[in-house]
Amino acid sequence: MLGRRMFLSLPTLTVLVPLISLTGLFYSASVEENFPQGCTNTASLCFYSLLLPVTIPVYVFFHLWTWMGIKLFRHN
Repeated sequence: MLGRRMFLSLPTLTVLVPLISLTGLFYSASVEENFPQGCTNTASLCFYSLLLPVTIPVYVFFHLWTWMGIKLFRHN
């Protein structure tokens, strides 16, 4: 059970998410005719390949911010 959980660890996701996002972005750039303008459609792969690199750091920031709030402002 421990080996299965280690597959989705933070260092693994830190490497996999940008690689998957870049792969989707390069695929969208080579396949779609209107590449920069077509990224606004939520049905396209390009939209999500641009959304992932923006969403993950924001999630990590707020997750750490919440953790720091719990650690620093804990009342006994």
